[in-house]
Amino acid sequence: MPRRPFARLLALLLLASLILALPLPLASPGALTRMALAQMAPAEPLPPAQAVPPAPAAPAAPPRPAEASPAPRPAPPPAAHNGNQPASPGRAASLPPGEAERMLGVLRDETRRNELIRSLETLGAAERARREGGTPAPAEAPAGALPPAPASASSAAPVEGAAAPPSAAAAPTAEAPATPQASSVVVPNNLVGQIASGAAERLRHALDQVMAGARVLADLPAVASWASGVARDPVARVRITDAAWKMLLTFGLGVLAEIAVYHLLRVPRRRLDAMAPAPGGRWNWLRRVPVVAGRLLLDLLPVLGFALVAYPMVEAVRPLPTTELVLLTINNAYVLCRAIMMASRMLLSPASAHLRLVRMPDETAAYFTRWLRRIVGLSVFGYALAEASLQFGVPWAVHDGIIRLIMLLVSLMLVIVVVQKRQVVAGLLRAPALPPGEEPSGSRAALRTLRNRLAEIWHVVVILWLLALWGVWALEVPDGFSRLLRGTGATLLILGVAKGLDVGLRQLLDRAMALPAGLAARYPGLELRATRYGPLLRSLVSGVLTVAALLLLLEAWGIGAFAWFTQGRLGSRILGALGSIGVSALVAILVWEVANSAIARQLTKASREGQAARSARVRTLLPMMRTALMIVILIFLVLNVLSEIGVNVAPLIAGASVVGVAIGFGSQTLVKDVVTGLFLLLEDAVAVGDSVTLGTPPQTGVVERLSIRSIRLRAVDGSVHIIPFSAVTSVTNMTRDFAFAMLEFSLSYGEDTDRVAEVLRQIAKEMRAEARWSGAIRDDLDVMGVDRLLETGVVLRARLKTEPSQRFPVGREMNRRIQARFEELGIVIPSPWRKAATEEDQMHATGASA
Repeated sequence: MPRRPFARLLALLLLASLILALPLPLASPGALTRMALAQMAPAEPLPPAQAVPPAPAAPAAPPRPAEASPAPRPAPPPAAHNGNQPASPGRAASLPPGEAERMLGVLRDETRRNELIRSLETLGAAERARREGGTPAPAEAPAGALPPAPASASSAAPVEGAAAPPSAAAAPTAEAPATPQASSVVVPNNLVGQIASGAAERLRHALDQVMAGARVLADLPAVASWASGVARDPVARVRITDAAWKMLLTFGLGVLAEIAVYHLLRVPRRRLDAMAPAPGGRWNWLRRVPVVAGRLLLDLLPVLGFALVAYPMVEAVRPLPTTELVLLTINNAYVLCRAIMMASRMLLSPASAHLRLVRMPDETAAYFTRWLRRIVGLSVFGYALAEASLQFGVPWAVHDGIIRLIMLLVSLMLVIVVVQKRQVVAGLLRAPALPPGEEPSGSRAALRTLRNRLAEIWHVVVILWLLALWGVWALEVPDGFSRLLRGTGATLLILGVAKGLDVGLRQLLDRAMALPAGLAARYPGLELRATRYGPLLRSLVSGVLTVAALLLLLEAWGIGAFAWFTQGRLGSRILGALGSIGVSALVAILVWEVANSAIARQLTKASREGQAARSARVRTLLPMMRTALMIVILIFLVLNVLSEIGVNVAPLIAGASVVGVAIGFGSQTLVKDVVTGLFLLLEDAVAVGDSVTLGTPPQTGVVERLSIRSIRLRAVDGSVHIIPFSAVTSVTNMTRDFAFAMLEFSLSYGEDTDRVAEVLRQIAKEMRAEARWSGAIRDDLDVMGVDRLLETGVVLRARLKTEPSQRFPVGREMNRRIQARFEELGIVIPSPWRKAATEEDQMHATGASA
């Protein structure tokens, strides 16, 4: 079966979510006992002057039931009192008649219960203020007086000397409201601020509890004394024996019932497994859902059989109240563990791949099932046993230490899973390889870099998050655990939605940018512009989504990012400025593209209609217009940006005007260049591609480029001439409309000029008939006649009308053909050396005759 890393990640997240939610469904008898102890106080809140001193940091263990306690025992002296040791049965059984019903009434009445909670909170705040501010402790009780027992209703009666004087009791109460103001610099309702402001106190409190538990565990004589006391106590022995054999009986019968039901359902399970479709196929998992749901029901029936036997047996064995709580806790833990494992088996199904809803290899499914069984068993049964131990007098500090230790072990187990699967998840997070030759855009490259970096450190982040989750819970940050879970869930949700929106909007933009063939043929430049602005739009969308996701993440973690954008705040001003700048940039881009489109359309129209001169002129004006338009747009954008960020642009404009005038006076040559070039272009005197002669001294070449102040010529030998427009006093353009290839020949006086003219016309006709020269020659040869009479002979002149750019090629070809035809026909072209030779012969002849 192919490997599915996504399935592993999904299973890992499911594992973490199940474990983190484990303590919620368990009914906590220890918590109920703790609440009952806290409410063993007068129904009406005591005034501050009569408030008894607060209870020790570690409360006493829960009392035993009244019906199972022996005769009351004398209370220990104050010096021997230890809040970490269990309360004696005598103290727990000293409730007067009707007091239990009264406390139950307090617990059931929400108003009275809230008043009692507020009173206890006030006492706790006063005690903290006394410890932190150094306020003297309340007056001690006189020697021999019994200490007040807050867990007993009889303590409501005032004891002489037990309460502090009114002034001493009122001082801490008055200072209590000032305590929260010490952290006023921290943002209210902020998880980070709460942790930062109270980290020292909470850490000290947690260390005190851990040290108290450690002292109890390390104080072997005390532990031995407690154990021996429990062993000597007949009531304790009866309770332990009663709980042990009844738990074995009820739990054992329930397990036997579960095994029996499991074996009875073997045949239905096999038939149902045979109905499941084979692995593979895209939608086969939908066909497996009904079969898997039926298999889940069959797997839950044995658990139901356990519950139907174990829970009635709890009532049948008539246990003591504490024993009943222990039995119910153990049974609840077992049922919860089995239900969680059945649900995980529905998804993973390590034994049969055809029943597995999450596609993954068999070894991966077995791996996650194995670790889930370990973590669920440790967390659920550890929590249940810790709660059940309270019924046997285990101190609260030890109980809390056990719970923290269990959750720490669960966190360490999750850390082991993360470390073992870090490479698998890193392969999921790492950006995929690009096809050969593809280069990602700026935003996409940044996202790929972020993904690769996250793939390297994701396990460190998750490990720190798990430890932070345990730390927030262990430090008892108010609402910290739930807020951390909510923040984490919101983070995953925000990142997932942002990623989905990013992918969806990118695909939508790609489809919008893909122009139809007809539209692309009708507007050739539209596809180029879509290609140009497509990456920009995608980067803009990704940037907006990134900023929005960041703000949502800050809001989810209690930073209050949305408050930055209220009226008058900096965020609203920045948002308004960005909106104005964005609108200005959009208008500038629209103006720029409309102008470019109009110029390109006119250029295409001129070229299609054969208006070569107009096309060349447009090509010449286009760079200058584009440059000028770009300067104007940039000035507009810069001024708008400066105005939006709060800079007064009026002095800048005035200063720019003054500077412009000064520059105009100081750079008259530059102004002259610009103005001259503008008029030359408006008069269509020069265009790109023309062969011209201009400048002083005259320079001849082909125009390659026209800028705002100069013209660039390429000479015949390849030299480049940069001539300022101010130096152009005259322009000789040799490539406008048409041209003439000029032909001049010297003939001896003995040649017939009419015959030679006819030969020239014949050569021109032959050239014009050829395909190579038919488009270059516009008309027949025009023989202009005898132009001059020289000593060596006569000069015959002719011209041939050609295209502007074919003037010189046609002239060179005519000269070549005329020379070959003259040699063929014997037409003599006189030359100076022949003249010199003739004169020398004549001189020799004259001398000989003399």
